[in-house]
Amino acid sequence: MKNLAEEWTRRLLVDAGVREGMRVLDIGCGGGNVTFLAAELVGARGHVVGLDRDAAPLEAARQRARELGVTHVDFVCADLGSPLDGHGPFDAVIGRRVLMYQPDAVACLTRLAAVLAPGGLIVLQEHDATAMPVCQPELPLHRQVSGWMWETVAREGADLRMGLHLAPALEKAGFTVERVRAEATVLTPTQSHPIGYILRAMRGRIVAKGVATEEALALDTIDERLAEELRTAHGTCLWEMVFGAWARKAG
Repeated sequence: MKNLAEEWTRRLLVDAGVREGMRVLDIGCGGGNVTFLAAELVGARGHVVGLDRDAAPLEAARQRARELGVTHVDFVCADLGSPLDGHGPFDAVIGRRVLMYQPDAVACLTRLAAVLAPGGLIVLQEHDATAMPVCQPELPLHRQVSGWMWETVAREGADLRMGLHLAPALEKAGFTVERVRAEATVLTPTQSHPIGYILRAMRGRIVAKGVATEEALALDTIDERLAEELRTAHGTCLWEMVFGAWARKAG
């Protein structure tokens, strides 16, 4: 998942026009995976600011920057629900799976437009979970695990259709949408996806939201059981749909 996610995000940023020398804001940066990817693209002549509301992952990102010797990144603790006074102007704003968690996506995008330079670029990657997974033949365990994950996200207040809502939200916020595209993660008996890793990472959230118990998750054997289901069924599964879009602020 990590390599595939990075591949998709990198391609999206490059195709959208994130390039050397740009000043970029990465919203909802967490531990900085997308921030460091953008830092590679803008190079030492550019600068990337990672923004998140949680202090703990930001400190981990700062430590990572020190270890890597990356000096053209900064990490700021701030909430997207408030105006980003004192930040910008940026040549580009980027984000991965962040807008879906905003109570008012259009209002959030409007606040982001305020820190973009005229003609500035916004590049966002979001998911749509409502039609997935699509499996042939039916794979009950895969469907159950997907249900646990997305029901948890829904109970956290996220928009499960943000991928489909992405272009309209950008337009309502005054951006000119240049491109929207979507790609599906495909699972086969020989093409894997670290579902178990993600499920283990979400364990606390799943249990806390009352979606499933530790016993039901049975995380010690989940990888083997998912792989066996695919092998036995000789199945193919469209696991998730990832949308990417880029748009411009009026110049």
